[in-house]
Amino acid sequence: MNLIRTLQTPWQPQGTVYGPLLNFRREWDLWAPRMTLDPYKAAPKAPVLYIKSANTFNTSGELALQDGITELDIGATVGVVMGENGQPEAAALLIDWAVPHDSYYRPPVKFRCRDGYLGLGTLRPWADLDVSGLRLHVTLNGAVVQTVDLSQLKRPLDQLLGDVTEFMSLQAGDVLMLGTDCLEDGQRPRARAGDSVRIEAAGFATLSQNVTVALSLGGAL
Repeated sequence: MNLIRTLQTPWQPQGTVYGPLLNFRREWDLWAPRMTLDPYKAAPKAPVLYIKSANTFNTSGELALQDGITELDIGATVGVVMGENGQPEAAALLIDWAVPHDSYYRPPVKFRCRDGYLGLGTLRPWADLDVSGLRLHVTLNGAVVQTVDLSQLKRPLDQLLGDVTEFMSLQAGDVLMLGTDCLEDGQRPRARAGDSVRIEAAGFATLSQNVTVALSLGGAL
């Protein structure tokens, strides 16, 4: 990967974007009593991954609600970009948007992989970056609604990378997200049409996106 080129804006992933479910301790603990129930009857032993497809990549600063959807979960996270040597080369703040849903066992593509559902921040080099103590501040319409503390990861980055690469290879340009955290009630902050969302963290450029309503030929949906 040409890091100089990818640090230019707008940036889009050159490989596949993966995200882990249940990678924060609070959400893991909330789900733990149900992990022994059907269909799996046990807690997952390896990271449970999902993919954000290329149609989700969004550098526009706006996300348009479509098909009658009225609100979205805000998933603030860090995306780690892999280099040629199989090690992190760069990172960016991301918004992993999702339509609110109840099940994490087989996360529906239609709720996570809709057009524009991955807000992309500006890349920064990996050198001298320590994500273990990083805090992401989520602001909704000017008010802080969540602080995501990466010291609370169920699998910190080194462990996550090690566990993932035990069963699959990460290629240069692939992006591994660190996961998104929930609030105390198990939900995530939610945004609606007209809302402005901002993600901030030390050492990163601020990521901002506004939620709008998609327009059809006849006007607003």
